[in-house]
Amino acid sequence: MRGQRVLHRSENGKIAGVCAGIAEYLGWPPFRVRLVYVLVSLASVAFPGMLVYCVLWFLMPGPHD
Repeated sequence: MRGQRVLHRSENGKIAGVCAGIAEYLGWPPFRVRLVYVLVSLASVAFPGMLVYCVLWFLMPGPHD
């Protein structure tokens, strides 16, 4: 199981660690994921983006789970 990437929320997150956790999983800087999230949310009139964030917050395991 070593070397296998696992999607989880990050301790280094601004709100719930969802974007930072996705960034760690992808190997991207957290700023890039947050920027993409904001742009996609604005393009979709924000509500679906907020809903997806809340669902991921609930479904993604925490950093120590």
